[in-house]
Amino acid sequence: MIIDTTEIQDINSFYRVESLKGVYGIISALVPILTLVLGITIGVLVIVWLEREISAGLQQRIGPEYAGPLGVLQALADGTKLLFKENLLPSRGDTSLFSIGPSIAVISILLSYLVIPFDYRLVLTDLNIGVFLWIAVSSIAPVGLLMSGYGSNNKYSFLGGLRAAAQSISYEIPLTLCVLSISLLSNSLSTVDIVEAQSKYGFLGWNLWRQPIGFIVFLISSLAECERLPFDLPEAEEELVAGYQTEYSGIKFGLFYVASYLNLLVSSLFVTVLYLGGWNISIPYILVSEFFEINKARWVFGTTIGIFITLAKTYLFLFIPITTRWTLPRLRIDQLLNLGWKFLLPISLGNLLLTTSFQLLSL
Repeated sequence: MIIDTTEIQDINSFYRVESLKGVYGIISALVPILTLVLGITIGVLVIVWLEREISAGLQQRIGPEYAGPLGVLQALADGTKLLFKENLLPSRGDTSLFSIGPSIAVISILLSYLVIPFDYRLVLTDLNIGVFLWIAVSSIAPVGLLMSGYGSNNKYSFLGGLRAAAQSISYEIPLTLCVLSISLLSNSLSTVDIVEAQSKYGFLGWNLWRQPIGFIVFLISSLAECERLPFDLPEAEEELVAGYQTEYSGIKFGLFYVASYLNLLVSSLFVTVLYLGGWNISIPYILVSEFFEINKARWVFGTTIGIFITLAKTYLFLFIPITTRWTLPRLRIDQLLNLGWKFLLPISLGNLLLTTSFQLLSL
């Protein structure tokens, strides 16, 4: 039997090309995800540093200054310290629930970043139900907190987990109604379409001006979802030691710490996307498009400007939750639930009905 060497070479080259295509496909899928994870990590470190510096300024004291220039590496040093600390387990608790709880809290928040657009072309998944995906996956985080509280076999931890679940349910409904009002105005549930709907008239087209009541309700609800003061009842140190975090140490405690800042960052990004025009610059769209046409590297320049504008709006908005932490006193649990069910829920429902009425009249 005579074997043609040319055919063998062709087959080998074909398999090499196919294998290279497979490797290229894997790399092209992983690079955006890893880039987003790296950006999120840097963003969280910046938020921790900003909060410590702003808190120090509000309290007229010196903030972090020794770990790196201006103390920018302090959060990295804290994370490294927690990484090498001993990981303790409660002897009479449910160790499986105790270990899974922090992971669920972090993973559910990380999934929210899939639908956040930093630019028109820079979003991992542009889904038709993008904003509802965020609401759905973010509602899983309190389940992890409840599992952590129950698995700790500690009354303070269990009360903190119950408070987290009650608080999340109370404020998730007004937040969802506000998002639904925005979706009605934009005729879409896609985050990219919502930003594009605000781009026609510059900053005058922001949903902030068309939905002022919804913006205030969304702001209060997002603060409660992030468990920031004055809504940090699940971990109130004067009442519950540290709430659901009481029995945790080492890296698992660090996961809760990271989850709180991840949630704060994603809430600020969604405020930017839903109410502050996203990546669009605050001048009329016609002028921006003409300016981009002058630039030769139009795509790169436009994407860079879009990312910068999105992050600038996000970090400027972050001053509100940081300053309220040192401004407002903590509410009682009955006051917190009354605010959610008796005030924010009727207001957000009325805002949704009003928005629906205007949309029907404009048809």
